[in-house]
This record gives sequence, C-alpha cells and structure tokens, in this order.
Amino acid sequence: MTIVTLYWVTGTITSSMRDYFDNRWHGHAIGPETFVRVPTAIASFPRQFAFEGDPPREWAERLYDVRRWTRMERGGHFAAAEEPELLAGDIAGFFGSL
Repeated sequence: MTIVTLYWVTGTITSSMRDYFDNRWHGHAIGPETFVRVPTAIASFPRQFAFEGDPPREWAERLYDVRRWTRMERGGHFAAAEEPELLAGDIAGFFGSL
C-alpha cells in the first residue's frame, strides 16, 4: 500500500500507468521491425511474476542495444522497494560505463 500511496502523493500515478493505457488503446509501440538504439541495461530479478525463468538475452538484443545484463541475486517485481541499494548500484554501474 505504501508504494501506491507514494504514486498518489507525488502525482506520478498517471505516468506510471501510461504504458498500460497506450498498449491497450494504441497498440504496441515497439514491434519486430523496431530497434531501439538507446544504450539499454537490463536487470533480471529472481522473484518476478513470470515463473518461466529469465528471458533470453538474445531476445532483448533483437530490439534493444543491450550494453549491460545483470542477473540479480535477490529481489522481485518491486525491486526498487525491495533491494534499493542493489538496484541503485547496478544503475550507477551502467551509467558509469557509458
């Protein structure tokens, strides 16, 4: 409940849901013919809601310029709240490498 309250109090609830709205009403912004050239980092946390395991890096590299791929030791879907130091360290490492 704290996370939801933070979104409401800071006025960021709309932007946090924008992707869901756009995908439902305007289709997917990224398709098989798209390639995002912005340097991208992916952090994969073990306790996600997708129980099929980690996505293959090769799949992400079809659409994104993947520069960093980190398999985290702990954390899940709400990684920023669950493991803030771990996530912040990975983000800092990514931007430090650019």
